[in-house]
Amino acid sequence: MMRLQPGTELDGFCVGACLHAGGMAHIYEVGYADHRHAPFPMVMKVPRMRAGDGAENIVGFEVEHQILQVLQGRHVPRFVAAGDLMTLPYLVMEHVAGQTLQQHLDDHAAQHTRPSAPDMARLGAAVARAAHSLHQQNTCHLDLKPANVLLHPDGHAVLLDFGLSCHAHYPDLLAEELRKAVGSPAWIAPEQVVGVRGDPRSDIFAIGVMLYELATGELPFGNPATEGGMRQRLWMDPTPPRRLRPDFPAWLQEVVLRCLEPVAAQRYPSAAHVAFDLEHPDQVQITARGEQVKGTSWFTHFKRWVRAAGMHYEPSPLPSQQIEEVPILMVAVPHHEASDATLYSLRQAVARSLGLRPGARLAVVTVISPNQTSSTNNASSETQVHREYLSMLRQWAQPLSLDGHPISYHVLEASDVANALVRYAQGNQVSMIVMGAATHGLQMQRFVATVPIKVAMDAPCTVILVKQTVPFSAFEDLPDQLA
Repeated sequence: MMRLQPGTELDGFCVGACLHAGGMAHIYEVGYADHRHAPFPMVMKVPRMRAGDGAENIVGFEVEHQILQVLQGRHVPRFVAAGDLMTLPYLVMEHVAGQTLQQHLDDHAAQHTRPSAPDMARLGAAVARAAHSLHQQNTCHLDLKPANVLLHPDGHAVLLDFGLSCHAHYPDLLAEELRKAVGSPAWIAPEQVVGVRGDPRSDIFAIGVMLYELATGELPFGNPATEGGMRQRLWMDPTPPRRLRPDFPAWLQEVVLRCLEPVAAQRYPSAAHVAFDLEHPDQVQITARGEQVKGTSWFTHFKRWVRAAGMHYEPSPLPSQQIEEVPILMVAVPHHEASDATLYSLRQAVARSLGLRPGARLAVVTVISPNQTSSTNNASSETQVHREYLSMLRQWAQPLSLDGHPISYHVLEASDVANALVRYAQGNQVSMIVMGAATHGLQMQRFVATVPIKVAMDAPCTVILVKQTVPFSAFEDLPDQLA
């Protein structure tokens, strides 16, 4: 198919300049032919269909047409219209402002610089949040790479090009029609190489590849051109970033290499967990993975190679179901006039919730007044006060059984406690809040909106309000005459 010329009118649209000519499609500026005002800038995407172009081009068009219509939110471009497959296939969608991550990488390469750790964390968290939004809608992108990530001026990421994606509620045309691994060789996950599609942790692997390239300027597995070259990532680990960049922080290497684990079950359980660690570096639990400078031993690679020889296709669970099983759970621990019964009840509720959700992350949060800290008194300095409350939170959590559950502690300063808790939950993709129920009677709550009621009304997630209970051991201390 020949490239469309500026001024061409098609189904009520007027084609403008060609913005991009890629291997699978051309992208054009587009407006309405009758010159009416569009609610937002638009582009037209037309798949390449010349002799020699692969079948995945047209299959990818069908997939993107199918998926783009049902995705919502600020992390995807808005769908406008589509052309008939038998005449001229095209997609018209929102033209989102911003710079792609690939352009960001190219700028650093031209200047012979590398992004700082905070910049890498910010970019990685934005991509992880966007991926998590897709997974919540039962979609896996499966072709995440710098060219398909647009960095919006306000800081969030917009994901592009859903031609290789998979939606759990629609037929997987690529798996049905092509019967081979599809994706960009440098970013494809190990399980995709052997035909597994629909696992959200494949997108987490791709995020790890992008973070690695941001950190080192190199691709962790090169850019293989053969299936054999791609299969090596089933058992091979990349060179640790700290070996290539000595100033690279251990906590960030921990995140990057965990994303790049060959076995999906050993990666982060959801993209929300990736974003959480990138945004809270002081809470990352650093293991030998984060500290290592030498590569993985030959014997470990050999054992993985033997295991990989038997890998085969296994259906993936619904992405939304999979990420719901490993939520980020937040508990609001009061620090002022909190009774032992309240603290005990919260701990029991959290223990029950974690017991039902292996791998869930726990964020232990308390909110203090800004008036509790001082800039002139060392004893009440912000650092000292925060250390004291962090110690209190750790003591509260000590009796919990936390095997397999990442945990972090956070002291927030705010005069509006309910608003601080709600904003924290919104900013960290919290799936459930556990907090104490109001101690006022129902009559009082009709006139005074308590903190728990405000949080329950405004929170973007499930809120569990816990009534005070007394541990059975406390009855042993009752006077004999009451026994």
